[in-house]
Amino acid sequence: MNALIISALLGVVMMFTGIFTKNKGTVKTVALLGIIGLAVVNVMEMQGIKIFGFDASAFMSFTQYGLLFYLIAIASTLFFFLVSANETEKVGNYFADYYALIFFIISGIGLILSFKSLLILFLGIEIISIPLYVLTGAGKNSLKSNEASLKYLLMGAFSTGIFLMGVALIYGAFGSFSIDKILITPETIKSNLVIAGILLMLFSMAFKASVAPFHFWTPDVYDGAPTVFTSFMATVVKVAFFYAFIKLFQGVFAGLAPVWQFWCVVLIATTLFIGNITAVFQQSVKRLLTYSSVSQAAFLMIAVLVINDAAREGFILYSAAYCIATIGVFVSVAKINDYSIEGYNGLAKTQPFLAFVTTVFLLSLAGIPLTAGFMGKFYMLKALIVTGKYLWLVIFAVLMAVVSVYYYFKIIQAMYFKEGNAQITNNLTLTEKIALIAMVVIIIILGVAPAHLFYWMYF
Repeated sequence: MNALIISALLGVVMMFTGIFTKNKGTVKTVALLGIIGLAVVNVMEMQGIKIFGFDASAFMSFTQYGLLFYLIAIASTLFFFLVSANETEKVGNYFADYYALIFFIISGIGLILSFKSLLILFLGIEIISIPLYVLTGAGKNSLKSNEASLKYLLMGAFSTGIFLMGVALIYGAFGSFSIDKILITPETIKSNLVIAGILLMLFSMAFKASVAPFHFWTPDVYDGAPTVFTSFMATVVKVAFFYAFIKLFQGVFAGLAPVWQFWCVVLIATTLFIGNITAVFQQSVKRLLTYSSVSQAAFLMIAVLVINDAAREGFILYSAAYCIATIGVFVSVAKINDYSIEGYNGLAKTQPFLAFVTTVFLLSLAGIPLTAGFMGKFYMLKALIVTGKYLWLVIFAVLMAVVSVYYYFKIIQAMYFKEGNAQITNNLTLTEKIALIAMVVIIIILGVAPAHLFYWMYF
């Protein structure tokens, strides 16, 4: 709760920082100190230490699990700030405002992690979405950025309408927005009103999380948005929507699991197939990573489908691994002018450090052993196997994971085995190098000993 409020206040602070100073170094320092402070406050709350408190138990409540996920989101944002600050400067003249919008998004994430009312969930989704529309169109001199922003706004508004219709139907059936008063009984299981409401909310959330076939907006929006913001949208924001997904369906609607689990299975299989097969044919690394993020959503969706401890642990591990690896990969994408795979030819010769860290992150996304990505996929598949009902889906997921290895290794092959002279727009700073090394170390530690992360779930 403390981190949620402070993140909103930091958004306001960043707005005034932009008014009172045009020094970009000062803006970066204030943003970094703010996100570090936010992480400290969140850790304190995990240990039961609160700076201030007030009773909002009727609307919101944080669990230890939710606070751990919030810490992962904040830590991922910290790494994003460290490795992307220089690229953020190039987007436009509203440097401080970009950071302000990101802090507002973090506060929105806090709402969707802690909601006890469907109205709070809706409010959190909109607080996340509206700043994203602005960040997507931040490249004002780019027609692609303007088009992406407009498309995202229109599609997002349409999705929000569907979500609100689902909420209205649920309210009509139960007479309350509070999740504590939405009680599933034998009568409600047969209610068409309830079933329709749940399915509308399921499909709307699938749109927000870019789950196929509701991912159709994702390639154009991610490709058109400034690359530096694409990495944030595809990581921290995406996994936060999945947390809300899990809390809503495994908590509130768990009693109606037979109704929505079938559709979850369909969404997972469709997302695995469309995301991976389409990625194979991409020549742009940015679009390849976009379809990669769609395929990764399928594994995150498993945590929505399955209700067991392996899924809970796997979701936390997968979220951390996916966010860190994807933010790391996008560092190279943002620094190379040529987004094509050929643009990476010979990168290992011209920029050996960048090529190395990019390779580690790609290996993690591909699920290669000794990386966090492998352990994340392992726990997700284990969660499916434990149920004893989805063996075919496990086999299909493994086959699609093999397909993903092919297109990730195309980039590695270009960096190390193709002749070329790949160049980056500007060299990595010392801060960026230290942050990237730390991210690589975390990927390896979580791939070897994920218990270090799970410890905080039961702290």
